[in-house]
Amino acid sequence: MRHTLPIAPQFYVTAPQSCPYLEGRLERKLFTALQGEHAQKLNDTLSKQGFRRSQNVLYRPSCAECSACLSARIRVADFEPSRTQRRVLKRNADLRRNATSPWATEDQYALFRRYLDDRHADGGMADMDIFEFAAMIEETPIRSRVIEYSRPGEEGRPRPLSAVCLTDIFDDGLSMVYSFYDPDMADRSLGTHVILDHIEIAREAGLPYVYLGYWVPGSRKMGYKANFAALEIYKGGRWQDIGQPSDHRAELHPLSVDPIAEQVARISLPEARSGDRTRD
Repeated sequence: MRHTLPIAPQFYVTAPQSCPYLEGRLERKLFTALQGEHAQKLNDTLSKQGFRRSQNVLYRPSCAECSACLSARIRVADFEPSRTQRRVLKRNADLRRNATSPWATEDQYALFRRYLDDRHADGGMADMDIFEFAAMIEETPIRSRVIEYSRPGEEGRPRPLSAVCLTDIFDDGLSMVYSFYDPDMADRSLGTHVILDHIEIAREAGLPYVYLGYWVPGSRKMGYKANFAALEIYKGGRWQDIGQPSDHRAELHPLSVDPIAEQVARISLPEARSGDRTRD
């Protein structure tokens, strides 16, 4: 007799290291490998529970006494740009979008290096060389695209890159894995433009959500995400409207994070097709 069984990955926990978002804290991640024939299904399922992808790994913050990091996504159907965001779209109307396969180029890496040196020179990615950059872009076991934004070029010359986003395609939306842009074009608010354009891409594709990664109350680096309307956060095991951002706190508390075993036990896993695995 055939039965449908869950896909059962192994989960692990990283050693504590300095938190990139809140000073003086340590971060710890719960993670699992993303590989094999069920990678897309596993990614779709766990992403709905606050996980993010980095190459062939899915992870979710699981820090001792801290639950500040909240996965965030925009409801595409309910989103309306603010007056400021409409100005950003108008300011960048000359940019051209090009969606390509996840393949790294020297032009992308040159822009990536300029972005890091200007914005994140002391960050964890500051020392990435071109081979590590290529791995970040190309090592994906699921449906992914590199979406490039370019300015008009002079006749006979290639159009220079202004922004790039590595984007995953879920069954219910787009996930902006990592984006970077020309630091010399700060007046264009390119980071905001890329998000707004992804909302439009998702709308055209009939996908209900754009996943933005983690929003962290109290973190200046992540505060911009709360500027987008129709924003949801994954909190308390469910997606909910963000409401007033000031209502969410980043205080430490010894009971704010459940033990790892309890966290893993509550993770919903996708089921394999009846023909994939059998039991007598």
